[in-house]
Amino acid sequence: MALTEPLGPADEAADRSSGAAACPVRHWEVPDLAGVDFDPTLAELMREGPVTRIQLPNGEGWAWLVTRYDDVRMVANDLRFSREAVMERQVTRLAPHFIPDRGAVGFLDPPDHTRLRRSVASALTSKGVERVRDKARRMLDELVDELVQDGPPADLTATVLSPFPIAVICEVMGVPAADRHTLHIWTQLILSSSHGKEVSEKAKREMGAYFADLIALRDSSTGEDVVSLLGAAVGRREVTLAEAVGLAVLLQIGGEAVTNNSGQMFYLLLTRPDLLDRLRTDPAVRPRAIDEMLRWIPHRSAVGLSRIALEDVEIRGVRIRAGDAVYLSYLAANRDPDVFPDPETVDFARTPNPHVSFGFGPHYCPGGQLGRLEEELLVDALVDRLPGLRLAVPADQVPFRKGALIRGPEALPVRW
Repeated sequence: MALTEPLGPADEAADRSSGAAACPVRHWEVPDLAGVDFDPTLAELMREGPVTRIQLPNGEGWAWLVTRYDDVRMVANDLRFSREAVMERQVTRLAPHFIPDRGAVGFLDPPDHTRLRRSVASALTSKGVERVRDKARRMLDELVDELVQDGPPADLTATVLSPFPIAVICEVMGVPAADRHTLHIWTQLILSSSHGKEVSEKAKREMGAYFADLIALRDSSTGEDVVSLLGAAVGRREVTLAEAVGLAVLLQIGGEAVTNNSGQMFYLLLTRPDLLDRLRTDPAVRPRAIDEMLRWIPHRSAVGLSRIALEDVEIRGVRIRAGDAVYLSYLAANRDPDVFPDPETVDFARTPNPHVSFGFGPHYCPGGQLGRLEEELLVDALVDRLPGLRLAVPADQVPFRKGALIRGPEALPVRW
């Protein structure tokens, strides 16, 4: 449960000057949640108001939390809220350690952010993603062939949902197949808060050094993969090597989010046979169904990266002062009843469905198109090729990741 956090004298003085005194700080423990349960503290915060104040388990102080759909999109797209300014602050946060790489795209503001994103845009647009569709489908077919050959029971995460996104993102990045496993290990260590700061930072340094070497080797490349595009951009001095490495690390790590998202999707389908039957009997509904599941599943624990207000901004009658930290919740925005009628219901016929599961504004997920493609391929392959697909254990015995920033099942035991 969310509890009111007592404030010290300095905090109270700051509150009086900012007008925040009427809005108590809520301490958000962020427990490990199994299944696809929506975080009860986030639900409570949404009921309390469109703009609340939170304190997360790590970092310092408190931050504003914005949860309504229109407000979330406004903050995400408003240059008065800066990601770059977070670099100088120890904002309250979920992760126990926070040492962002200077120049990393996630902590840049336009125009530098725009310049860096532009360097790899051609690999991640609809046209660029279509370039890998056939190869991705072949890689997935091979994995499902092996799954069918070995027979049930099987762990769907280990056999398909994990190796497939790794193979696809490495293909898009231009990472040799022999290095896929190493990149996967680094990613898991970086994304987990349970191994400690030193282990996570060591993994990030090692992945950065790997991409620095790979990018440097392609400084005059004409290839269409991300590393080749970055190498060529560095060679033309459009981006620095440090910027290129930061973007490569972000994209590589983000590529594996599909494992957790698809794991939650299939957990939902396997615990709701009516939804799975609908996908089997009505293939035409699958694109809308994928969008609806992307809207509904709780992708992450708590909230993502914060922003800092560069000037005073008023949201729903609440004045956010220059220098205040601000979080927005895409999970909450996706449950806004003013935009999504009956938001708690999974409705495969929902249209329109303007969910913000891939973010919004300048920091919209660069791999959004790729992730969407992978989900489509996974649904088609597993629903069509595994008749009678069902859980091999009771739903409450499916293990979910602990200490993870991105939620998802650690294993998904199935039969068919």
